[in-house]
Amino acid sequence: MSYIINKRHIVVDHTRTFAVVLEPEEEDGFTVHVPALPEIVTYGKDEAEALAMARDAIRLVLEDMTARGEAIPEAPTPRIREVTVTLAA
Repeated sequence: MSYIINKRHIVVDHTRTFAVVLEPEEEDGFTVHVPALPEIVTYGKDEAEALAMARDAIRLVLEDMTARGEAIPEAPTPRIREVTVTLAA
């Protein structure tokens, strides 16, 4: 948290970082999920647009939660692992 002081009042800057999962789509683009905010699913035509859409969606959800007096969840760092599965022939 940081404080920005302008001529009239002090503004508190709350910066949060959230992990996002970009899933490539078959016909280009990415679907984006935010594990800490499961209500968010968005899409972008490329990685940059997908991340921008995620940023906007996260901001809107957090603003809505704040307006309703809800606590903003902590965003733990997810552990991404690969699992190999062998299918019977």
